[in-house]
Amino acid sequence: MGIVGNGVDIVENIRIKNLLKNAKFINRIFTINEIKRSKKFKNKTNFYAKRFAAKEAFVKALGEGFRKNINFNDIEIINDNKGKPYINLSNKVKIFLKAKFKLNKYKIFLSLSDEKKYSIAYVIINKQK
Repeated sequence: MGIVGNGVDIVENIRIKNLLKNAKFINRIFTINEIKRSKKFKNKTNFYAKRFAAKEAFVKALGEGFRKNINFNDIEIINDNKGKPYINLSNKVKIFLKAKFKLNKYKIFLSLSDEKKYSIAYVIINKQK
């Protein structure tokens, strides 16, 4: 096992709050499932800000940014039953990830945190045996 990529991103929540006024932004950045899930949260700004930061952190860990036909909607942030966040990738990104790092198996670790003014995400891509 070993780390093949890591990335971090921090977002000013007020920036996301202002962008959320634009439906095109929401639909371009977030998946249908993320949009549906947001309805359960009172603080939508922090909900979306953490997911935005996670997507940015993931592409940094990938070492590509949003290039090579990778879009925000290819990366979905989900929480398990206990609230732990994890990343669900489109098949296109899974194929790219395996090819780039020559991986058969991998694990993605995601940590999210937020405060009043900022949201942050940290991603590690780990090669599995």
